Amino acid sequence: MLQFPDHAREMRKGEEDAVDALLKIAFDTNDEANLVHALRKSGDIAGETVLPMGERIVGYYALSKMVGPNGWLCLAPVAIAPDVQGRNYGLRMMGMLCEWAKLSSQTVVVLGAVPFYERAGFSLAQARKLTTPYPIGHTMIVGNDADAPTGTLIYPKPFAKLD
Repeated sequence: MLQFPDHAREMRKGEEDAVDALLKIAFDTNDEANLVHALRKSGDIAGETVLPMGERIVGYYALSKMVGPNGWLCLAPVAIAPDVQGRNYGLRMMGMLCEWAKLSSQTVVVLGAVPFYERAGFSLAQARKLTTPYPIGHTMIVGNDADAPTGTLIYPKPFAKLD
């Protein structure tokens, strides 16, 4: 019988190990788990969301506070367990996040696969005038009503270790 996930929700205390395990299998490296540890330690995490399925965590994303522009958030990492990929769980999680960002006028930045994130609601065109230390061709935003805001993206310090 096919099992379906519960609703995405805030990560709860005590689920850190399950999230670490998910990040390690989803990315086949410790880099993303180490990034999350560093973001937690620095106090830069604004929120962590999980997608439970029974006793497992099969989906996860973190939002962190951008240094600049003030009040913006960045999305990273996003992970779906490999054995449930292809079922649109990640797209649904990102779609819910994008809807929240639009309704709350909260700007969220993501660096990633353009076709996936644009399907969820992020905009590559809207980010075109931003200055970023990462490839602008993979930088997208959601939640900002401006046609194409200008500004310099300054990520929390733990992201510098990924360069």
